Amino acid sequence: MASDDEVVARSVNINSRLPMQLEKALERNIVLRIGWTTQGEPVPKDGELGLCPNLPEGSKVRSLGNLGSFTAAFGNGGTYTHQGNVGDFLGAGNNGNIITCERNAGDCAGFAQNNGRITVLDGVGNDAGAKMSGGLLIVRGDAGIRIGGGMTGGDIVVHGDVGGDPGAGMKGGRIIINGRCPTPPPGVQMRALEKSELTKINKKLGENDLEIPADAVCLVADKNPSQGIMASCQEDLSGISLIPASETHNPSYSTCDTVRLIGETDSLALPIPLLPYVPMGVEDDLFYPCLVKENPRDCDIVLIDSNNMHAAAAMLQKAAGYAIDLDSMPYLKSESIDGISVALGCIAGPNSKMLMIKGIGHTNQLHLQSNHHNASAAVSVLDDGSGISAAASLPMIGRSASINLTHCLNSMWLPWSASSEDLAILCASGISFAVCPAPDENIGAWLEQVSAGLSAHLNRLGIASIDSLEKANLRAFDQDTAAVSGLRLAGYDRPMPHWFAR
Repeated sequence: MASDDEVVARSVNINSRLPMQLEKALERNIVLRIGWTTQGEPVPKDGELGLCPNLPEGSKVRSLGNLGSFTAAFGNGGTYTHQGNVGDFLGAGNNGNIITCERNAGDCAGFAQNNGRITVLDGVGNDAGAKMSGGLLIVRGDAGIRIGGGMTGGDIVVHGDVGGDPGAGMKGGRIIINGRCPTPPPGVQMRALEKSELTKINKKLGENDLEIPADAVCLVADKNPSQGIMASCQEDLSGISLIPASETHNPSYSTCDTVRLIGETDSLALPIPLLPYVPMGVEDDLFYPCLVKENPRDCDIVLIDSNNMHAAAAMLQKAAGYAIDLDSMPYLKSESIDGISVALGCIAGPNSKMLMIKGIGHTNQLHLQSNHHNASAAVSVLDDGSGISAAASLPMIGRSASINLTHCLNSMWLPWSASSEDLAILCASGISFAVCPAPDENIGAWLEQVSAGLSAHLNRLGIASIDSLEKANLRAFDQDTAAVSGLRLAGYDRPMPHWFAR
């Protein structure tokens, strides 16, 4: 049985040859076949994942075998047909593909689809059509639980039975079920199809064997679901101070090394250990890498979540890398992480940087996954709803990083715009760099101020590089901070006694 690394290598190899093969197939107006020899003999694929991402308009692909997760994801207008079973996240982030799976599909088929059409002819797993915003998902056969969960638009048609919680959290779109359907959850209305609706949807389906009968039921959003109120981080790093570990200092005009490199090959250089989060993108005259959700430059990292997956392909071809927001998606198994990283990595290019993002409460798991899947950095989100304070998070990240990370940077996402003191404290705690929202005002001026302040702190401490900062440079102002962080209490100059207990 092939190892995970061998499956990933096979998948990347197939995808790397795909653009040139598609170009030739488009010129000749033929179907590109995967899983057959050039003589037409079947050689079914077995477990390959992330295959055929970003299929361009007009392309035609047919594959054979049993494929893994994120097959034909992030498509932009191609036609893809698979003879066999596929894993989770078939057609995820679809933005125009016409996809047909002639057997069974796993969980999350059509996840975050925005446009196009996906047809599965032998049933799907759980969460099919979750987070859909448009397009059409057709299932012949039974569907698992939470079909159409969180969808905001588009149509789902099921010729079969569906599991519990259908349409949970949906805000728009329709789920049409020709089969047994349990009582929907609160916020979802079950009704009969109007005659005009039935005519339109059957015309849209366009095939007699997929025609919806008059007694099919339709699920729609009854009202917008209430949003749960989560705990927020109430304390910053102001209870921690920076002190020299020696009796020397550097002249105030000394030059300090504050650069942090992300990635081992063709590294992305951060002038200071800070990656600002600017969702809408920044102006071209700011020569500093940022984390964005739209309008990336060639130095930016694109944050990929369930809301912008359909635009991932177009954005990644312009960016330096991508960050996967794991909390915005259903739980990704190891195979699914391989699948999305193969698909996105093949679109972005071999030197792209991959960051993985998850809440602070799952830091151990995040570090294990990031290290295993060769991510460039693992980012723990401080304000994840747990209410954990910034000081308490430092030993959580530090312990996990020392055990679980060998070649991957660790990072913390702060809910406020970082200061130079914040960056110095995080670096002294062993955190490689910070992610934080940029202020609404002049971003360039803020970055210059933080950079100047960081150099001033390093010179005051007698340190020439951020790599020389260590825990010995930190003191807790008060007992509460010392108790949760494990730092030496100023004056007492030792950690609190319970940190020595076994």
